[in-house]
Amino acid sequence: MSEEAGSMLVAYDDPSEQRSLSLDDTSSTEESPGETRLSLETNNDAIPYIGQRFATHDAAYECYSDFAKRCGFSIRRHRTEGKDGVGKGLTRRYFVCHRAGNTPAKTSTESKPQRNRKSSRCGCQAYMRISKTTEFGSPEWRVTGFANHHNHELLEPNQVRFLPAYRTISDADKNRILMFAKTGISVHQMMRLMELEKCVEPGYLPFTEKDVRNLLQSFRKLDPEEESLDLLRMCRTIKEKDPNFKFEFTLDTNNRLENIAWSYASSIQLYDIFGDAVVFDTTHRLTAFDMPLGIWVGMNNYGMPCFFGCVLLRDETMRSFSWALKAFLGFMNGKAPQTILTDQNICLKDAISTELPATKHAFCIWMIVAKFPSWFNAVLGDRYNEWKAEFYRLYNLESIEEFELGWREMVCLYGLHSNRHMVNLYSSRSLWALPFLRSHFLAGMTTTGQSKSINAFIQRFLSAQTRLAHFVEQVAVAVDFKDQTGEQQTMQQNLQNICLKTGAPMESHAATILTPFAFTKLQEQLVLAAHYASFPIEDGFLVRHHTKAEGGRKVYWAPQEGIISCSCHQFEFSGILCRHSLRVLSTGNCFQIPDRYLPIRWRRISMPSSKLAQCAPNDHTERVQYLQNIVSSLITESAKSKERLDIATEQVSILLSRIREQPISLQGTRDFSSVNRNL
Repeated sequence: MSEEAGSMLVAYDDPSEQRSLSLDDTSSTEESPGETRLSLETNNDAIPYIGQRFATHDAAYECYSDFAKRCGFSIRRHRTEGKDGVGKGLTRRYFVCHRAGNTPAKTSTESKPQRNRKSSRCGCQAYMRISKTTEFGSPEWRVTGFANHHNHELLEPNQVRFLPAYRTISDADKNRILMFAKTGISVHQMMRLMELEKCVEPGYLPFTEKDVRNLLQSFRKLDPEEESLDLLRMCRTIKEKDPNFKFEFTLDTNNRLENIAWSYASSIQLYDIFGDAVVFDTTHRLTAFDMPLGIWVGMNNYGMPCFFGCVLLRDETMRSFSWALKAFLGFMNGKAPQTILTDQNICLKDAISTELPATKHAFCIWMIVAKFPSWFNAVLGDRYNEWKAEFYRLYNLESIEEFELGWREMVCLYGLHSNRHMVNLYSSRSLWALPFLRSHFLAGMTTTGQSKSINAFIQRFLSAQTRLAHFVEQVAVAVDFKDQTGEQQTMQQNLQNICLKTGAPMESHAATILTPFAFTKLQEQLVLAAHYASFPIEDGFLVRHHTKAEGGRKVYWAPQEGIISCSCHQFEFSGILCRHSLRVLSTGNCFQIPDRYLPIRWRRISMPSSKLAQCAPNDHTERVQYLQNIVSSLITESAKSKERLDIATEQVSILLSRIREQPISLQGTRDFSSVNRNL
């Protein structure tokens, strides 16, 4: 306790306060002339004293509250008293320490369990009593009772601010918090930003993270029907501003919102190129409205997540999932993905088999692994991590035969024959184990790094849910094209740091076409290809590591047709040629990778002008996209030497100066805004 607080405790010691005054006692001690004279002689006017006058009872409360904060406690309004009879009004009020009184024990019932939280109340007797008087003509409030003796420790100044009475969020801060919530940032990030804005040390805002969470929760406790109407109004408003925005919804028999799905123009364009492999994540809920949330996400050419669409459902039945899949296909002009990854949801599995019969359905491995601790931690104990490592080894095998043999050995070794989770995993192995999936394209979304990236992307607009209508805005901010292009430009700049490791013409050729993300994957295979030997056989080549005398992969190559395939199926699985195929191409004096094995989805130009023109037939838009492609090529070529970079920097500076001298037309500004929306 500080010295200042200690001095305040002993500054007033009126004899009338030596007795223990019960706060439940309705009697009061009227002030005496002696008491009034004593209070006037007190040097520290900040301490309440008998006879102190206030114009209103609120002013008295504020004075006592300020005093309490300096001493290390807070106060609350305890009891009011009035004269007998109706309409006589309030004549006396009690303000007490926040730890006054005792919480009565709750009677527990079987139907409603009690939380039994520990109470902070300990029967503290500190109080201030004020009484209404008209002695001098006009009504005023006078202190008629005051005790400042506490039966508990008082808080230090750096602790007292955490008491609920002193934690407040101003209207300006509330608006700021709601604005942050719409952007999808976490509450922790909100606190750090506001500390920086207000130039205060961490932890010194007048409110805590819990207060912010409670504030956001209060905005969620709204009428669900009104929220649904607001969401529909928001979607219609967005549709009016952007005709390429798409949404669908259904109403139940009571005309209430049942399901709603939406997608943005930029998402539809991205899907046209990167919609070959899609994750449909249905493991999240909007807790404030108790609605299952489905998110369609893919992987772009820079190895970054890209958003395709979103759906809110009334329930998780096959009927609801079927509606969601139909709506999504409608957004994407009927184009179904090659592969779709989901959670282990039986209703969703049945809906996919009905609505997407030509699409390969697989389970997301990271959604399965996330359940392992609850499934196997208690069963395996100290052997859990050892078992998990063995599971991953089997998961990554190439041969189905090796997987089957290894699985049986693992089950025997860890005694998991009768474990229902292991039984279910094995029965669905063709939907999650890589040996069964290597002939299907998954865009690398099964790797740990990419799964974390996708989860982080999804959390961007789940971390701070506010109102339902605002959620659509949050998603829009999270998938904003400018943010995505900023990340892509950063990746493109990494081209300057790419070094050729093999000196092979195939490597240098691929470096000018593929994104850094895709080229790095191909380069790994090119380096490994040098360690392999190829042997001609009757219908192709046998390729194996130079240290091995048996085994290997069978590669079929038809130079005239430009077709090459390998029994490892890596190209089908990832879109990147394997070391076996690259070895055969090198042996056959092929100095460039055939064009069909440098897929558009992994090239540096993410959206060809023709595709963009189809989505938004606008000559200005197409020319802007064409200019972006030229700039991309300019950066790539200039980064190859210092001389090239110097020339490019000089000439572009001159060109930029000339462009800035030209006038800006209103139509050009509109077209530029249209380009940003379409992109």
